[in-house]
Amino acid sequence: MELLHHTLDNGIRLVHHRTNGITAHCGLIINTGSRDEKEKEHGMAHFVEHMLFKGTRKRKPYYIFSRLDNEGGELNAYTSKEETVIHASVLREDFEKAIDIISDMAYNSVFPEKEIAKEKEVIIEEINSCLDNPAELIYDNFEEMVFEGESLGRNILGTPRHIRSITRDTLTDFVRKNYNTTETIFCSAGNIPDKKIIRLFNKYFGNIPEKNHRSSRKQKHQYIPSTRIETRDTNQNHCIIGNIAFGYRDRRRFGLILLSNILGGQGLNSRLNMSLREKRGLVYNVESGYNSYRDSGIITIYFGTDSQNLEKSISIVNTELDKLRKTSLGTLQMHASKKQLKGYLARGYENHESLMLSLGKRLLVFNKIDSYEEICSRIDSITPSELLDTANEVFNPDKLSTLIFK
Repeated sequence: MELLHHTLDNGIRLVHHRTNGITAHCGLIINTGSRDEKEKEHGMAHFVEHMLFKGTRKRKPYYIFSRLDNEGGELNAYTSKEETVIHASVLREDFEKAIDIISDMAYNSVFPEKEIAKEKEVIIEEINSCLDNPAELIYDNFEEMVFEGESLGRNILGTPRHIRSITRDTLTDFVRKNYNTTETIFCSAGNIPDKKIIRLFNKYFGNIPEKNHRSSRKQKHQYIPSTRIETRDTNQNHCIIGNIAFGYRDRRRFGLILLSNILGGQGLNSRLNMSLREKRGLVYNVESGYNSYRDSGIITIYFGTDSQNLEKSISIVNTELDKLRKTSLGTLQMHASKKQLKGYLARGYENHESLMLSLGKRLLVFNKIDSYEEICSRIDSITPSELLDTANEVFNPDKLSTLIFK
C-alpha cells in the first residue's frame, strides 16, 4: 500500500492513501479525548466536538451543515476517550471543500454563547437517551467501576450537572490546554494526486500556530476486581464480565484480539454465540470486546438474558473462559481463527473511509503505519502457548469484575 507522508513546520502530520473511485475521504484526528479532562471538566471534550459545528469566524452553523451536504457529501465528528475526530466523505471534485470546512471548524470556531446554551440541552438529551438504553449504559458503568477514580473511567458525555456548568471561557481554556498541533494527524484516502494533497494540506493547515504542551496521561489507581448488582427497570438482565487489559504498545494485545474474536467476536461461530444462543437459546446478543488505550485497556464480555437464565448464562461464560485458560488451540483451530481475523482486517482495508481513519490513528499512536502484510505476519506469529498465557493473565477468575443490571 503506497502512502504519502508530510509534516508541516507546526507539527501537523499528513498521511494519504491514493485509491480509485469517485469518492474521497479525509479527517483530522486530534490527540485529545475525555480522559484529558479534569473532574470538573467532565464532558468537556465531547461538548467541544459539538460546538465545532456551531459557527466559525467566517461561517454560521447553517453554512457548516450545508457546505458538504448540498454536494451529496457527509460531515461528521466523534469523541473517544483519547481522540477528537472530524471527518468527511465527498465526491472527488469536492475534496478541497472538505479540507476547507474541517480546517475552519478545528481552528476558527468561535463558540457562540447562544449556541452553547442550546447545545447544553441537546447533550443532556443525549445523556438521557443513553440512560434509557441499558445495553449501552452498562458499558459506561463498567468502565467507571474498573477505572474507579480515573478520568479514563468517566463516560464521554458527562453528567447534566457538569454540562450545565460549562461556559465559553471553560471551553476555550480546555482547547487551549489540550489541542496540540504536534499531536494532530490529517488523514485522507481518494484518487487525489500527491502534489495536490500537499498543496491543499499546506494551504489549509500550514498557517496554524504550533502548540505542544501535553500533560501526563498515566493512570494512578490500582485495579481492584469487584462485583456489583444494580436494580434497573428492564425487561432483561444485562451482564458484563471483564478485566483491565493491555495498552497499545503491549505486544500481547494481538493475542488478546484473537482471543476476544474466538470468544465473542462478530462471527456467528464465536464460542459464546454458539454456546449461549445457538445451542441453548438463552440470549439474543452476546459479544466480547477489547478496547486498548495508550497505557491500559479493557476486555469485556456482554450478554442480555431473562432473569431466570442469568446464573446459568454466567456459568456457561465461565466454562468457556476456563477452556481458554486450560486447553491450547489445535493446529486447525489456530489456522481458522487467524484466517478469520485476517479476513476481517482485509475487509476493513476495502472500506476506504474506515481505512483512512485507521491510518491516521495508527500514525498518531505508533508514529508509523504497518502494512496489511506486516499485521498479518504478527497474527501468524501468535502461538498456542502465547494464547494460553494471555488467557490465564486476562481471564484469571480472581481478576475478573462483574456488573449486572437486574
